Amino acid sequence: MEFQRLEVLLQDKINDLRKLKVLILGVGGVGGSSALALARMGINEITLVDYDKVDITNINRQVVAYHSTIGKLKVDVLKDLILDINPDCKVITYPIFYNEDNKDLIFNNDYDYILDCCDVVKSKEIIIRESVKRGIKIISSMGAGFKFNPSLIEVTKLKNTSYDKLAKILRYNLKDNKDCLDIRVVYSKEVIEHHDKVIGSNSIIPNMFGLYMASIILNDIKGER
Repeated sequence: MEFQRLEVLLQDKINDLRKLKVLILGVGGVGGSSALALARMGINEITLVDYDKVDITNINRQVVAYHSTIGKLKVDVLKDLILDINPDCKVITYPIFYNEDNKDLIFNNDYDYILDCCDVVKSKEIIIRESVKRGIKIISSMGAGFKFNPSLIEVTKLKNTSYDKLAKILRYNLKDNKDCLDIRVVYSKEVIEHHDKVIGSNSIIPNMFGLYMASIILNDIKGER
């Protein structure tokens, strides 16, 4: 059995995990790792939202990126990987750029969790507001670029973040809604200084952010958060 080792850890709660419905917004370095972790946890419905195609510059960090997948939609590549792990998983894809015009489109289904793994500030604001308004648990990833030290990654509420420019912007833009500031986020307290126009990244930190996000769901089910 594919999930026998996980069942040893969760016992009867494995069924609660399997029946979850999770939406992932952004399936790059962070979201791709989250998705594969969820697939290996036996979750049976995952929705993927991302308009982007695999680029050669993604190869250094993204689970969807191989020379053989360059030019393919990330959601399509990731769907194939998920189904190769868990053929019983229902994978729904939206190859769209999430914005104000299509914000309701992805809510055709009910979700237990939303993982916000995108890197566009406005899209993050919209999905956070929509999730809070609809009463859906959301976990949001802050900035993983330029970070090196995995020991400084933390899970906290958005309002409690520090040393993260993306989190600072979101705290300001969402300050009119206290519930939005109470959402859980994964972020790094690592202090960085850079003047590069291209966001530097590596194969460690973005993927660890994604694994942290999946771990929050796992520990919620286990009852340890």
